[in-house]
Amino acid sequence: MTSAQAESLREILLDPAEAFAIDPGGTTRAAVLVPVFERSGELCLVFTARPLGLRRHAGQVSFPGGRADPDDVDLVATALREAEEEIGLAPAAVSVLGALTPLHVYASDFAVYPVVGGIERPQGWRPAPGEVEDVIELTIAELAASHAVGAVDTPFGERVTPTFAAAGRTIWGATAFMLVDLLGRLGLL
Repeated sequence: MTSAQAESLREILLDPAEAFAIDPGGTTRAAVLVPVFERSGELCLVFTARPLGLRRHAGQVSFPGGRADPDDVDLVATALREAEEEIGLAPAAVSVLGALTPLHVYASDFAVYPVVGGIERPQGWRPAPGEVEDVIELTIAELAASHAVGAVDTPFGERVTPTFAAAGRTIWGATAFMLVDLLGRLGLL
């Protein structure tokens, strides 16, 4: 990612400390990393595809992340730890650019704090066995072009939510709301 691309993102994102002071509701704090890298002049995002057999978020496409641990210094540390555990992304390969608006995920009662990081893309991803089925890279342009609002059959019944196409899958729910926030800040929605 060029320094100009990184600076442009910093200008439109929330300061992480500012975002972490927001209480969206929820009894458990969690963080996700929104990994951004540049490929052939285009910004790309990295997602995980969850296996179908998981107790929570089975089959969903999401950003790497999870609940805060007591040993995490802050929510940035949570996001970086989870990204390393889930996809093998070393914390040293991430430059924190800012944050998106935190949100309350009602199904799990989590307060989720999205941290945006410019990354050095590794030679290969290391998906955590049993937790991550696949790692998906999508350009911001293709995500913006696939944006829709529609009914999605969820474990909680049919819900109307923003959606995005992701390598033959559908991004919906909290991850879709995070994408709406990011793409809106970029002026692409």
